[in-house]
Amino acid sequence: MSEACVHPSVLSFLFSTNYNVIKMQTEGLNHADSLRQLPFPGNCLNWVIGHLIVSRDGAVEILGGERLWTEETTTRYARESGPITSDDDPAVLRFEKLMEDYETVHTRLKALLAAKTVEDMAAPAPFGDRTLGEFLAFLTFHDSYHTGQTEYLRALAGRHEKVI
Repeated sequence: MSEACVHPSVLSFLFSTNYNVIKMQTEGLNHADSLRQLPFPGNCLNWVIGHLIVSRDGAVEILGGERLWTEETTTRYARESGPITSDDDPAVLRFEKLMEDYETVHTRLKALLAAKTVEDMAAPAPFGDRTLGEFLAFLTFHDSYHTGQTEYLRALAGRHEKVI
């Protein structure tokens, strides 16, 4: 176990910063916008938001909360799942539903982090050789990586104004 100290309020701040960016980047976009494909291999906005929900849902579970999504829904948006190219696939969620679920999972994650202490973060994560805090810190990096993609996906939908 590492000696690194990760404060839950810092994790909450980082997740919340990304949440706020996502809300700004998705403002005014609709389901059709969320399905637009990049001209090179990559994921559409629908997949990115769904994937962020999967990741945050896992964090909620690790922190002792209840997952929002079923395994079936999670599978469609999991790492290395196939690209979403249309909404013909019944597993593809409407963008409006994704944004509602993103709000819900963010609220759950913030509440669980608010109830944790630095000592809780020093406990071993349920897998691997990281502490809980280190694992969640990695998830904030992962969250930020995909949050950054939303700027280009917003532009792909024809929205070129600077939002952050």
